[in-house]
Amino acid sequence: MVRGLVCAIGFLAVMNGAPVEAGFIENACLKANRPAASRKLCRCIDKVAKDSMSRLERKRAAKFFSDPHEAQVVRQSSRRSDEKLWKNYKTFSQRAAKSCG
Repeated sequence: MVRGLVCAIGFLAVMNGAPVEAGFIENACLKANRPAASRKLCRCIDKVAKDSMSRLERKRAAKFFSDPHEAQVVRQSSRRSDEKLWKNYKTFSQRAAKSCG
């Protein structure tokens, strides 16, 4: 019941042009303070991330923006969850590059 209500409120907010809460990736993108980062670009990247990775994966991947070494740790890890994250992150990166320019 509550979940349905939250979804309905979110849908109405989008339909009425109200801002929707930024995701992990969008926030990390904006906070990374890179010259090319804009709200539009970071929002696009976040949308692609939501289509490519689970919530937990997005939360972990958001840390890559402020700590690139963490991406290397995940890439080189032999843990199954890290391997899955890295595979999904690569897919996300390729999609974001094509979709968001």
